[in-house]
Amino acid sequence: MTATRPLLRRDLRRASILDGAATAFADAGFAATSMESIAASAGVSKLIVYRHFDSKEDLYRSVIEQVAGRLAAVFADAISHGDPSEAPARAFLAVAREDPEGFALLWRHSAREPQFAEHVERFRTLAVSYAQARLAPLLPDESLHTWAAETIVDVLVASVLHWLDHDDGGRDDAFVASAGRSMRALVEAWAG
Repeated sequence: MTATRPLLRRDLRRASILDGAATAFADAGFAATSMESIAASAGVSKLIVYRHFDSKEDLYRSVIEQVAGRLAAVFADAISHGDPSEAPARAFLAVAREDPEGFALLWRHSAREPQFAEHVERFRTLAVSYAQARLAPLLPDESLHTWAAETIVDVLVASVLHWLDHDDGGRDDAFVASAGRSMRALVEAWAG
């Protein structure tokens, strides 16, 4: 049991640094964020930050990879256990509520940071591929498959980000239901 305590402390400290970094990066952007501000946001010294991460780029990349990994896991679980029309919105919103700054960093900020744009694009491509597979049987016009999948993903991400900006979480179930209805309505309109 004593051997696991240092590992647990290390994991908790690493998680704290990632949370602090997400907050600092979301507030000021990559270029304007210093390792000192990340350390202050995490409540640790700069030395502790460097014990866990080699550089500011490594830390930024770790934040967005953590959020993307969590989103992939929650999404897979939601799809296998939930209403297929609401599962994407439920999964995206759940991860966004767990880590609002990290979610915003992944979807809103990373695309504008040249050295990280490829990470968000890689994850977006996976989401679009999933949407294409789900939409293809519903849309008779094959030329719409890619466009519709990209649009669905973009609408979902923008909707979740705006919901985070405007609601405290008390009406998340209503948002998920509404988003599900909206996605169904878009697909029905495109299926014509």
